[in-house]
Amino acid sequence: MENLEKTVKQAVSTSFTVILVYVDDLVLAGNDIAEINHIKQQLDQAFTIKDLGDLRYFLGLELARTKDGIFLSQRKFALELLEDTGYLACKPATTPMDPNLKLSKDKGVLLDDPKSYRKLIGRLQYLTTTRPDLSFATQQLSQFMSTPRDTHLQAAHRVLRYIKSSPGAGPFLSSNSDLRLKAFSDSDWASCVDSRRSVTGYAIFLGSSLISWKAKKQPTVSRSSSEAEYRAMASTTCEVQWLLYLLNDFSISHFDPAFLYCDN
Repeated sequence: MENLEKTVKQAVSTSFTVILVYVDDLVLAGNDIAEINHIKQQLDQAFTIKDLGDLRYFLGLELARTKDGIFLSQRKFALELLEDTGYLACKPATTPMDPNLKLSKDKGVLLDDPKSYRKLIGRLQYLTTTRPDLSFATQQLSQFMSTPRDTHLQAAHRVLRYIKSSPGAGPFLSSNSDLRLKAFSDSDWASCVDSRRSVTGYAIFLGSSLISWKAKKQPTVSRSSSEAEYRAMASTTCEVQWLLYLLNDFSISHFDPAFLYCDN
């Protein structure tokens, strides 16, 4: 291990290598293939690893690489989800949720088996790793994990039907994109019928590539739509600042100001 640390430190001046570690799975990326191969040799001597070659599949994430960029998806995971829930042959839906639907913790009949609902929402949450279009619907449904009702389950089934329409959807990371951050912020004012709290939503691009997104209920009640918008912009700004720190850790300079767009 000491030899590996020494090798990595010596490589800083001439190359850059990143190692992503999840339990016993590793992903290596960098700008010098010779250095990556050398680090793999050091790892193999220390731990006896299995080299699977170019990254194509990792923890349910599928990668397709071309000269134009990298396409990310969770197609296999999505199809397994549809098969396990009996929705593999269902009629597809065009949207993940009915835009006029207002879910409440008190409306509907309590489910006899809430564990199945919690398991379904947990799998949907993992699917949002590559599916920003599912973020808002999943955020809405995850509020009722403690006491789910039939209306919540019906809304979750609508999401499954939407997934059936495009199980292989996902973001494309362009190799020809510029390196300027652009953030888009929005809020849904007092949309929760139970707490009257608003929902923050944002999407952040690095050039033309979508790299970060979120839909989350705000921690306090906003007394106006303007206040809800400001809270959403504040959350987005924090995420942009974190991404700037992350780019700096990757030795990527971001000298230009980041853009933050709001609809109001």
